[in-house]
Amino acid sequence: MNDTITSSPETTTSHQPAPQSLRRDTSDKMLAGVASGLARYLDVDVTLVRIVFAVLSVVGGVGVPLYLACWLLIPEDGAAESVASEYMRRWQDRSR
Repeated sequence: MNDTITSSPETTTSHQPAPQSLRRDTSDKMLAGVASGLARYLDVDVTLVRIVFAVLSVVGGVGVPLYLACWLLIPEDGAAESVASEYMRRWQDRSR
């Protein structure tokens, strides 16, 4: 008796979507699009991400600084760079 298991190509091939980059969502935003961008990147409901930011703001006080840091460091949809990197580039250009 042969106990070899064979599988068809359909069961062994996984069709994973191409990884997307983390961007702030401009179409579904309440403030700066951080929560909706994170939700899209993590493939979770945006309400969950917003609740996490709210809980972090109330419980430890880290929610607001974390949101602001994400706003500065995560580029917006369609933008080449983040707010912080654009500011740094302009500051370096002025100092020359």
